[in-house]
Amino acid sequence: MNIVEARSVVKTYDSGEVRVQALRGVDLALARGEMAAIMGPSGCGKTTLLNCLSGLDAVDDGEVLIEGVPLSAMSDRERTDYRARRMGFVFQYYNLMPVLTAVENVELPLLVTRVGAAEARRRAFEALELVGIPQRARHLPEQLSGGERQRVTIARALVNDPAIVWADEPTGDLDSANAEEITALLRRLNLERSLTLLIVTHDPSVGAATDRIIRMVDGAVAGEESARPQPEPVAVAGG
Repeated sequence: MNIVEARSVVKTYDSGEVRVQALRGVDLALARGEMAAIMGPSGCGKTTLLNCLSGLDAVDDGEVLIEGVPLSAMSDRERTDYRARRMGFVFQYYNLMPVLTAVENVELPLLVTRVGAAEARRRAFEALELVGIPQRARHLPEQLSGGERQRVTIARALVNDPAIVWADEPTGDLDSANAEEITALLRRLNLERSLTLLIVTHDPSVGAATDRIIRMVDGAVAGEESARPQPEPVAVAGG
């Protein structure tokens, strides 16, 4: 079953002086449990597509379906509630609350959806354990390294057991060593938990860690390719 479908999605930005067609009839499907990357040059529409698929931005034409339900059939409040319950987000610059500790940042999505304080705290600690930094739970973001901050962001994205995680340049603000660790962590979570991930990235090594790379050019899908190595053909007796 496809967890995400985009059908002829169009998105245009109009400032009054400049009109930019950011998405030009995009068709896309993402299977449940798949880890896919969207790649392409700057300004090709990668982040716009991610925002439209997740319901953060409205589309001008076409349709987006999540778990078989059109986003257009939901009210603003229903979309907001659905994102809080069924989606996780990982951003390049973390978007952590600077005055809250790691565990307090992670439990925020649960508190928003009215999960009890004790249960939210328990699940937040479990999420930090999952990403390998339970010992940093009481630290503020400024006391954490870049890699640790991104792990907190990933824990926050996972704490509500989402159907899908959207990641926008999750390694873009990290050095190569931390980028490799975060990529490996995302892949491990995908494989161990059948977590569905759609990642916008410029980094070829991130794309290579996914199941499929979706190439975008000028607001349209220009092609797709499997990121996993294909098996060598095996010679069979008799041809």
